[in-house]
Amino acid sequence: MSAKAARFSVRDVGFYLRGRINSGLSRILNGPRRHHAITPPPLADVLRGPRDPRALVALLEARTNPAREAAVATYLTARGVPFRRHRFATFEGHGENFSVDVGSGDRLVVLVAHHDAVPGSPGANDNAAAVAILLHLLERVRVGPALRVRFLFTAAEELGYLGARAYVKDMDQEAIAGVLSLELCGIGDSLAVWDAAEDTAFLARVRAAFEACGLRANETYHQVGRIPVFGSDHRAFAAVGIPAYGLTVIPTAEADGLRQFIFSPVRSAFRQLVRRPVPFDTYHTPADTAATLQPAALTAVAGALEAIVSEVR
Repeated sequence: MSAKAARFSVRDVGFYLRGRINSGLSRILNGPRRHHAITPPPLADVLRGPRDPRALVALLEARTNPAREAAVATYLTARGVPFRRHRFATFEGHGENFSVDVGSGDRLVVLVAHHDAVPGSPGANDNAAAVAILLHLLERVRVGPALRVRFLFTAAEELGYLGARAYVKDMDQEAIAGVLSLELCGIGDSLAVWDAAEDTAFLARVRAAFEACGLRANETYHQVGRIPVFGSDHRAFAAVGIPAYGLTVIPTAEADGLRQFIFSPVRSAFRQLVRRPVPFDTYHTPADTAATLQPAALTAVAGALEAIVSEVR
């Protein structure tokens, strides 16, 4: 652990408390916690199998967080992909982040997916789907000469973005054009980029990429402002002034319910007669399984990310 990673700032206190609030809200939403009954397949079988995102979800689904972390490193090693390890440990927790750089340009785009899950949940949509998308993409994306894309797989996101916070403290001050963290990327037919209250050059490129894919603003893609309570690893980057946003897939049919739930989560938690909208009906629960994922959603996210990389060149 480096000296930089050991420092604990006022900002960290805020992230730490936010993580605890989020955990408490999840307990309220889910009631008495049960454990899933899924037995993950042997890792060797997954490594020998297909490498599309839907198949790669099995690398992580239903495994413990240490096993999920190890599975990412094992996959990258087995595929012969050079990667960097970033270990961290604080009083909040410990873990290991992994990063893969594609391209050699000076401008850097960071794509993030956390590999941990909350206890008791198989963690398919949160967040094995996002990890699977990035693992699939890093071997096929084409990067222009001026750009470098960093695929970052973080630990301990469920602990107030702990892995991302440790990574940001240790990272070099590079010319980062922007950051996207992937959350809940396996169910839905519309893309949403969120925590995007203020326009930036990177955000404009993201919108241009969506439109190049044939998506339409406020119909098949949405730009959403700051979301209360819920968050993701991009907030660790945004806190130091880097353009950074969340990227999620949502079902268009659930748009109104999602808007109410996301922007009034505490009120929604206590209104027992209000149905939790998809994908939050399985969020942080034993029902977050690969059976609920939609291959078209995974494909849409992968295609959008490829378009974003092409647009930022």
